[in-house]
Amino acid sequence: RALRWRPIQPERPAGDSKYDVLCKEEFIELKDIFSVKLKRRYSVKQQGSGTLLGITLFICLKKEQNKLKDSTLDLINLSEDHCDVWFKQFKKILAGSTNVLAHSLHGIPHVVTATLHIIMGHIQPVDVCTFSTTDKFLRFGFSAMFGFGGRTLALAEKHRWMSPNQRRDFAIIKALAKLKPEDCEISFLPFISSQDLQERKVEGSPKSGDKDQWQTIQGQILNVSIMAIPCLCSVAPRGLAPNTRLNNGSMALIIARNTSRPEFIKHLKRYASVKNQFNFPFVETYTVEEVKVRPRTNSAPNLEEDAGRHAAASENNFPWNVDGDLVEVASEVHVKLHPRLINLYGGSMEEM
Repeated sequence: RALRWRPIQPERPAGDSKYDVLCKEEFIELKDIFSVKLKRRYSVKQQGSGTLLGITLFICLKKEQNKLKDSTLDLINLSEDHCDVWFKQFKKILAGSTNVLAHSLHGIPHVVTATLHIIMGHIQPVDVCTFSTTDKFLRFGFSAMFGFGGRTLALAEKHRWMSPNQRRDFAIIKALAKLKPEDCEISFLPFISSQDLQERKVEGSPKSGDKDQWQTIQGQILNVSIMAIPCLCSVAPRGLAPNTRLNNGSMALIIARNTSRPEFIKHLKRYASVKNQFNFPFVETYTVEEVKVRPRTNSAPNLEEDAGRHAAASENNFPWNVDGDLVEVASEVHVKLHPRLINLYGGSMEEM
């Protein structure tokens, strides 16, 4: 959540008290870092990329006024490879692993594009979800997957030594090889637009009951996706939930019931094409305001026979993929939409 470091002070000459300075620890909250880049020194005669000096962090001073300052971490005493590792880690932390929000707002996870939206003052209200259990608030988020999507991420997290692409491909293949459904109960509150409510009032429908009628689905489920935004990304150009919007006050609930492995793979491949990925008899889609997902099995399945150090902690937990982060929960998860909760820099992809 924060970057901490202690600057190296010059050696103090003997007997010179003015150099007797305490070396205080400095830190930057990661949420205040706007972007990061490598800093190099170039000379007129020098060819190539120049001498690597360190990493420059651009920090938000006053977010409401879009003021930035730069702070350079000098790593000249380290190797260039070591500095490059630090740089890639910062980029990963700031950009995230999936970038569904950046893609949905900008069309591309690109710092310059985001900067242009800030300079031009493009403000976009965005719906946000809260994730909670019966007795605990978990986090805010925009998208979540349970079942195949959660297990795939859990497998990938156990192989962080791989590159991101290798880790993703390995986890997908292994999750498909061990594909199995979850026995769970899904309750949801259907979304009713203000126009629908007005039409029902005109038709004389009951005032109460329609708004608060929860629907329930039970059975063997391969994957559950809950998306408050379209979730555009490199593997799904049309979006994981192409029929939802950034701020229409509803979520897409996508349920893939139990089916054969070949049919489920066909469903996954459709995300990368222009064909409708939901045009399968085992896939159901709903437009909802709230969702509750309750696994009905006693404990979560072991993801690997040789599960390592996280096995004890996650033995009875079910993995969720929430915005690309692994969240392990042992009980029911309640997802509720909060319309236009925050304003972000960006625009609607439909308008661009």
